[in-house]
Formats: sequence, structure tokens, C-alpha cells
Amino acid sequence: MFTLSLAVMMLFGLQQKGKEAERLEHATLGAGCFWCVEAVFQRIDGVKSVEPGYAGGAKENPTYKEVCAGTTGHAEVARITFDPAKVSFDKILEVFWAAHDPTTMNRQGADVGTQYRSAIFYQNDAQKHIAEKSRKAAQKEFDSPIVTEIQPLTKFYVAEDYHHNYYNNNKMQPYCQFVIRPKLKKLKLE
Repeated sequence: MFTLSLAVMMLFGLQQKGKEAERLEHATLGAGCFWCVEAVFQRIDGVKSVEPGYAGGAKENPTYKEVCAGTTGHAEVARITFDPAKVSFDKILEVFWAAHDPTTMNRQGADVGTQYRSAIFYQNDAQKHIAEKSRKAAQKEFDSPIVTEIQPLTKFYVAEDYHHNYYNNNKMQPYCQFVIRPKLKKLKLE
């Protein structure tokens, strides 16, 4: 009897996890260095996970070194998995606009190159529409034109393991202290 009850409970737990996974959505955003984007969105309620990676280029399975060389066409991005019942795609984009300067072409602070471009890689037509509407609304907050690309996500490549959870694992590293930490403080996330 105990074994049967345990099996039923385990099956119910798996079904619940499956239902949760079905309602989760993804946003794939480029806003400069993916370490910054990851650190910001890890602190947003309703975000389940953030994975650094590469999108928007032509080369299959690019490496960090290749992307940094600027020859693959990829942007450093973060794939944000979120629960839309807790945080909407609109809200994700509000944070996105506040977390970086979308008016600088291929640049965020000292990070320069096409891999640091501002980009929204949408998953479907609904996200495309929301992104376009959001960009138009965000333009009111900036004096210069927003240069953020909005394009379909064709392929996402997960970055190498050492990029994952970078800020949380390397808080004393100079880039984290002088770039990421001030950004988190500005956004009132730390």
C-alpha cells in the first residue's frame, strides 16, 4: 500500500511539473554582455531560469571566442524562462529597456562590437507584436532613436558552462564590481 501511494504521489508530482513547464515561456534578449543580462533577470520575480548564449548569427555552434571576434554574426543573449502568470512578456521588456542603452549601435559601455547589439529575438507573432509596441512606447524615454533589432529567433546556442551564473559566482571580479553591480543597484535589484 505504501509503495502504491508513493508511486501515485511521484506520478502526480511529475504531472504537476509537466503542467508548469507547459505554461512557461521564453524571451531571448541581447542587451550587451550576457553576464549583465543574466544577473538582471535572475532577480526578477516570475523568472524561472536564465541561460547565457548566442543568437542571430550564421555559424552553427559558435564558441565564445568566435562570437567575440565578431565574425559569426551572433549577439550575446540570454534566454529567459518565465512564468507568464507571475511576470508578463511586457514586464520582461520594461526591465530590458531600463537595463541597457538601446540607442547605441553595437555597444554597451566599454563593450563594443556587433555581438553586444541590442536585440529582441521573438518566439512567435504575439511576442513580435508586443516587442514592437514596447519599443515604440520605450522610445519616449530616450532622446536618441532606439536601434534595437526585433527579429525571429531561428536558433539559440547555449554558452559555455563558465558563463552560467557568472555574476553570482564571481562578484569580486572587476567587471562584476564596476559594470554589473552598479546596474543592479540602479535597477534596485541588489
